[in-house]
Amino acid sequence: MSELLVNLVRGSLIESQHRGDLVVADREGAILLSLGNPEHLAYWRSSAKPFQALPLIEHHCQDIFNFTEQEIALFTSSHGGEENHVEAIRGILHKLGLSDSALDCGVSAPMHRPSAKNILASGNNFSTLNNACSGKHTGMLALALLLNAPLTGYIQKDHPVQQEMLKAICQCTSLSPDRVHMGVDGCGVPVFGLPLGNMAMAYARLSLPEGYFSAERVQALHTIRNAMTEYPYYVAGTDRLDSILMEVTQGRIVAKIGSEGIYCAGIVDHGIGLALKIEDGSSRAIDPVIIEVLKHLGYISQAEFEKLRHLWRPILKNHRGDEIGHLEVAFNFKNK
Repeated sequence: MSELLVNLVRGSLIESQHRGDLVVADREGAILLSLGNPEHLAYWRSSAKPFQALPLIEHHCQDIFNFTEQEIALFTSSHGGEENHVEAIRGILHKLGLSDSALDCGVSAPMHRPSAKNILASGNNFSTLNNACSGKHTGMLALALLLNAPLTGYIQKDHPVQQEMLKAICQCTSLSPDRVHMGVDGCGVPVFGLPLGNMAMAYARLSLPEGYFSAERVQALHTIRNAMTEYPYYVAGTDRLDSILMEVTQGRIVAKIGSEGIYCAGIVDHGIGLALKIEDGSSRAIDPVIIEVLKHLGYISQAEFEKLRHLWRPILKNHRGDEIGHLEVAFNFKNK
């Protein structure tokens, strides 16, 4: 059973509640802490992106296309569609000799609301470049070029690009392909369903890959992780937990959100990973839970917690700007 994790408090009443499951595990998959069901089966969604980027790095994309660390961070991103993100995606496509018409992720509004408002106010339309997954898709196009595979149909599960990514996912989670449930993600590519414990284990290995993989894969995971922690803005964007958490901890934590209430993090050099699934899919419940768990385990200092406090107990306001309530964690480790 999932566990009550977050309350929404308005006035003197608890108005809404969010339940979920969380697991903290080491590189062997041993459970160090859990809330709810640590083996809850869920789609990994965008939290899988650092591992989907592995084949691209292992095929030496940096040497061939001269990709920067910011661009590698974008391959793992669910970016906000801010102007800097869009320009960087254009830069990647230019290096590949492609236009945005090659992207098959679909058109969407930017996740960053001010950017969406600015586009509409200027009379322009949203594009595939604004799509939060366009960074991942440019990486898939790059991999297709490196594999001499067709650019068309690169989102299909039987395409060589997706087969390479499925192989990397299975290897990093220690699951055989028949144990990975396949669905279709919001951007059209295959999405992987697996237990939370295996997600946490994979992030533990991302945080400390030595001893688990070949020297080439260890280096590739370091490349991906370092790009994310050095340039966290390109992983998410303005006012997003991924970016803020990696900035505040100066890269001691690597973190990545997924849709439908998924969140994963790794404690760099410690071999510890964390995976969370909010039962109702609400992203608003993620920040308080993640910050509370990291604080309880001692992975963020008091000074760092103070910089994250506004996300740990978010204030809710109405359309007038009045403060009308807040979110708060509903679990207590002392009772565990």
